[in-house]
Amino acid sequence: MRALTLAALLAGTAALAHAQTAPVEQGPPNVPSFHPAFPEQTRAPAMRSEFGLDVAEVATGLEHPWGLALLPDGGYLVTERPGRLRVVSPEGVLSEAVAGLPEVRAAGQGGLLDVAVSPTFATDRVLYLTYARPMQGGTAATAALRGRLSEDLATLTDVQDIFVQDPPVSATNHFGARIVPDGEGHLFVTTGDRFTQENRVRAQDLGATFGKVVRIALDGTPPPDNPFVGQAAAIPTIWSLGHRNIQGAALDGDGRLWTVEHGPRGGDELNLVEPGANYGWPVISYGVNYDGTPVGDGITARDGLAQPRYYWDPVIAPGGMTFYDGAMFPEWRGDALIGAMNPGALVRLALEGDAIAGEERLLTDLGRIRDVAVASDGSLLLLIDAENGRLLHVTRAVPPTD
Repeated sequence: MRALTLAALLAGTAALAHAQTAPVEQGPPNVPSFHPAFPEQTRAPAMRSEFGLDVAEVATGLEHPWGLALLPDGGYLVTERPGRLRVVSPEGVLSEAVAGLPEVRAAGQGGLLDVAVSPTFATDRVLYLTYARPMQGGTAATAALRGRLSEDLATLTDVQDIFVQDPPVSATNHFGARIVPDGEGHLFVTTGDRFTQENRVRAQDLGATFGKVVRIALDGTPPPDNPFVGQAAAIPTIWSLGHRNIQGAALDGDGRLWTVEHGPRGGDELNLVEPGANYGWPVISYGVNYDGTPVGDGITARDGLAQPRYYWDPVIAPGGMTFYDGAMFPEWRGDALIGAMNPGALVRLALEGDAIAGEERLLTDLGRIRDVAVASDGSLLLLIDAENGRLLHVTRAVPPTD
C-alpha cells in the first residue's frame, strides 16, 4: 500500500529537494532532534500571494462556532458548540436555534460540532451533523446524525444517529468529528483518541473507534468494500487508524480524502488517507507530550506505519480545511486551505502531486480560525472560534487606482 511505503514518499518528493527558499517564520521546534523523513515534509518553502485580502463581518455573536456549511440557495449553516445550529442569511441575519436537535455533551471540547449539506440537498434537504452524545454513567461518544431541514429553515426532522463511537468514555477532549460526504453514497467521519493515556492507545485498536477515520453508508451501515470488513474483532466501519484528533478533513479535486490532526507539543499532521492505513499514533509522533516527555518510545517512524505528508512543529492547532477550486483566487487552485487556531492563521499549502511545495500564513490577526469554506464566487467564509465568535467573508482586495 503506497501510504505505508517510505520509498514511495521519497520518490514522490525528490523533485522538490532542490528548493532553498526559507520556510515560514514559526519559531524553534519543540523537538529539534527529530528530522523529516523526506524533503518538504515540514517547514516547506515560504510563499507569498501577490495580492491583498479584504475581510468583512457577516455575523457576530456566535458562541464558540465550530462547523460551517453553505446552503445551495444562499446563506450559511453554523454550529455553536453549546448545542445550537444557526442559519445565517446572505445579509448576515442570524436565526434562532434550529429546533429538533438532540441533547449534546457540552463539556471540555465536546458539544455540537460539524455540519455538512447532503450533495442531494436540493431534493432531500438532508443535513449531517456530528456531536458529543451524552451516554450512560456520565460518558460521551462522538456521534453523527442525519436529519431533514424544513423549508422554512427552522426545524430538523427525521433525526437519527448513523454513527456512535464505541466505547463511550468520560473524557471530554478529542472528539475529532469532521464529517465529509464523498458524493458516492458514503460519509467519512473522523474521531479523536479521547485524550487520556488509557484511551489514546486504542487508536491502534480495531475493536474501538478511537483515533480513526470511519466510512459509512448514508444509513450508517458499513460499506462492503471497507478494508476491515470480515476481519475478526475489527469494527467494520473503520477506514484508517492511528490518528490523534482529526478536526479537519476534505476531498481534493481527485476525490481523495486528506485530514489534518492535532499533535501534542509539535507533530500536527496533514495526511493523505488511504483505506486500511495506520498513521501511527501513539506509537510514532513528531511531537512530545505536553510535559515534555517522549510519546511512546520517542520515535518518528516504524515499518508498517504511514508517514504524514506534512507536519508542523511548533503546532498550528488545525481546524477545518478545504481545497480551493474557485475563480476569485486562480493562483490558489488546488491548494489546501487550513484554519489554524494557535497562533491563528489561514494556512495555505501548495501541492505538487502528493508533496507540499510551499506554505503561506495568511490573516494572522483574526484569532482562532475554526473552519473555512469556499463560496460559489470563489470568495472564502471563515469561522472565528471565540465566546463572541464571528463569521467572516474574505475577498480579493481591489488595488487602488491612481
